[in-house]
Amino acid sequence: MSDADEQQPSATVAWQSREFRFYSAARLAGIMGAEAQSVGVAWQVYQITHSALALGYTGLALFVPGLFFVLPAGHVADRYDRRTIILTCYSIQAIATFALLWLALHGAKNIWVIYGILFVIGTGRCFSGPAASALVPTLVPKEHFVNAVTWGATIFQIANATGPMVGGLLFTVSLAHAFGGRFVSMSGAPLVYAFTLLGLLTFLVFFSVVKPRASAEKKGFTVETMLAGLRYVIGTKLLLGSISLDLFAVLLGGAASLMPIFAADVLHSGANGLGLLRAMPSLGALVVSLTLLALPIKRRAGKTMLVCVGIFGAATVVFGLSRNIALSCVALVVIGASDMVSVVVRSSILQLATPPEMRGRVSSINWLFLGASNELGEYESGLTAHWWGAVRAVVIGGVASMAVTGTWSVFFPALRHADTLTADSLIALEKQMSGMEPVE
Repeated sequence: MSDADEQQPSATVAWQSREFRFYSAARLAGIMGAEAQSVGVAWQVYQITHSALALGYTGLALFVPGLFFVLPAGHVADRYDRRTIILTCYSIQAIATFALLWLALHGAKNIWVIYGILFVIGTGRCFSGPAASALVPTLVPKEHFVNAVTWGATIFQIANATGPMVGGLLFTVSLAHAFGGRFVSMSGAPLVYAFTLLGLLTFLVFFSVVKPRASAEKKGFTVETMLAGLRYVIGTKLLLGSISLDLFAVLLGGAASLMPIFAADVLHSGANGLGLLRAMPSLGALVVSLTLLALPIKRRAGKTMLVCVGIFGAATVVFGLSRNIALSCVALVVIGASDMVSVVVRSSILQLATPPEMRGRVSSINWLFLGASNELGEYESGLTAHWWGAVRAVVIGGVASMAVTGTWSVFFPALRHADTLTADSLIALEKQMSGMEPVE
């Protein structure tokens, strides 16, 4: 093999790993089900309440477990077998989804029970997220990690694009009608939750055969070890800057939780329109992720990330002002495309700049920030929409997201100087910035 071939590995090199293949298949099924379920819950809650604030509470119910369990979850991921943790958490989520299915079949309209079930699902995600993130580097060789991250993001976006569309479509389908009345009639939310349950069970089957190359280092439980991840993130400016940028940019600029309102009251497109809108960001992200597999980011990764987060905010403003579903879809595609670049850069920084023995705890901090930007962002969007209306809430959030990007580029210069996505480059940059040494 020539030197050029060694420097330019195949775009599909991560798939040489059997464990990565099974893990990716499991994630595809699980995420598709989860995304379909998010559409089902949002549409069901909005049909029951017609309240933006009630929609916001769905995100809050998923986020609150992270406040209580984020540090223990990271410690658990570094102490116990991560594979067992993930299987346990997804089993709990499957049981919770079955509860949603049962409630929907019986026509229950108590949204507080729905919130309680979402709290259980959020708890499962809180513990499985850090374990899964820390597990990925054990599935592929070190030199293939960035390729695995990009493929992982691609799979996520494929599921993110198809899951909401399936969820929106299933709301308009009746099994009894589709199969000539030979089955018990099931339509709307119950059909969506049945699809989610199938996805979770498929995840459990595929993931059960994954055998990571290394297990977590066994550590005694102390407050000191539990807090080590938090201290490491705070002390590593590159990590703190990239994670917190995503937190505030998406927290303020996110519009996903308000899409039922836009679909029903602004664009007048119904449940099918909601599924279409929810799929558009993932479509844009999918195109970018496939592009990054062929043309990976080689230089100026930090500046590229900052520019794309600014584009994310601008596209959010366009979506908020649009009254045409085609323009709204285009804006959402741009939102997803720009966010995808940030995801790949941030995920690579998270794993490559973190020692292997601390990945679980650091990943748990990232998971809390990620949950804050997504689930807490849904609550923030619902609350501001309750105050100002959905359109103003989205537009103001997009402007605030752009302002955050500019502010972070000043207060976290390591983000501007991040160049190549390699462990040596990122660690050297952090040492330079911490020592106030000039950066080339």
